[in-house]
Amino acid sequence: MVFKNVREWLEAPAASVAERGGRLNVLRGAVARVTTPLLPDDYLHLANPLWSARELRGRIVEVRKETADSATLVIKPGWGFDFKFQPGQYIGIGILVDGRWHWRSYSLTCPPNWTDPGRRGREQGGDRHGKRLISIAVKAMPEGFLSSHLVGGVKEGTIIRLQAPQGGFVLPYPPPEKVLFLTAGSGITPVMSMLRAMDRRDRVTDVVHLHSARTSDDVMFGAELRDLHDRHPSFTTHLHLTGEKGKFALADLDERFPDWRERDTWACGPAAMLDEIEQHWRAAGLSDRLHVERFEIERSAVGEGGTVTFGKTGRAVEIDGATSLLEAGESVGVQMPFGCRMGICQTCVVTLTSGHARDLRNGEERREGDKVQTCISAAAGDCTLEV
Repeated sequence: MVFKNVREWLEAPAASVAERGGRLNVLRGAVARVTTPLLPDDYLHLANPLWSARELRGRIVEVRKETADSATLVIKPGWGFDFKFQPGQYIGIGILVDGRWHWRSYSLTCPPNWTDPGRRGREQGGDRHGKRLISIAVKAMPEGFLSSHLVGGVKEGTIIRLQAPQGGFVLPYPPPEKVLFLTAGSGITPVMSMLRAMDRRDRVTDVVHLHSARTSDDVMFGAELRDLHDRHPSFTTHLHLTGEKGKFALADLDERFPDWRERDTWACGPAAMLDEIEQHWRAAGLSDRLHVERFEIERSAVGEGGTVTFGKTGRAVEIDGATSLLEAGESVGVQMPFGCRMGICQTCVVTLTSGHARDLRNGEERREGDKVQTCISAAAGDCTLEV
């Protein structure tokens, strides 16, 4: 009985970094416990900065240009990362810029358990290329400080923080027999993970993909999509250039894809496009066959603004009524829980211990004692959060 209890104690995930990890997790779990309060990270990162019992970390090993304003980041995760994610899920990325950690969520573009056959040589820190890697793709936005930094300024070898894969916009395995992908702009990123997974597993079913972009130069993964089209007779990709033809009209679906009603559909792109798609599928009575992923918060309200205090840290910041409570916390270095940053996954929920907050989507007010989603809530006067 004593041995069993000791074993359970050793095998428990260290600091909840991972739910699995085999013998390595046993070792780091034991080290983390027997060295408390002297945490092993202080010693381990001297040997390898990816060895951490307290948090998920990764190293950017390559930055590949996709278009003039987008790039793929290839990342080597450290201890505790779950490589058995589902195609279409996203991860949280934290990067240190000018002494402050900035967090965003990005879709994984690689298939699960991926090794990059194109890598050669050896990584920094002595790990051989060919070990399991992950990738994301980032499009620089004019108003996006972090996206612009990741596309144009981040250096290979940079150590980043990671959050575990999550999200419900996923492709099941085995995939449906008939699939329709509708994407636009950077909305192609989660679908690339799905397509790459199907290709790797040699399970490319009857798949039709329609992608919208302003010009051909703006198409992310254009060459790879053409290659998939050429290698798999069951996969057809169509490119719709909005700079020449304007927005794709859903009324044309019957002509372009006569069997679209028979297909399971995944759609990702700008909010206005997704609104139209949801309405079109709802009118056809097919909402249960539509899967949608949004990258933007639909805001119809603002808060009054005020001073936000983070009770456990004692830090405070004054914000306007359009700044989310999540962004407020991150701006003063508070480690805020987050997931989708879209008000969907509920990961960012904390308790409002005093004051008022307002939901940016619908204007509803939250009061003392309420749980608030910090990614889509703003201050409605001074308030305090239990974080």
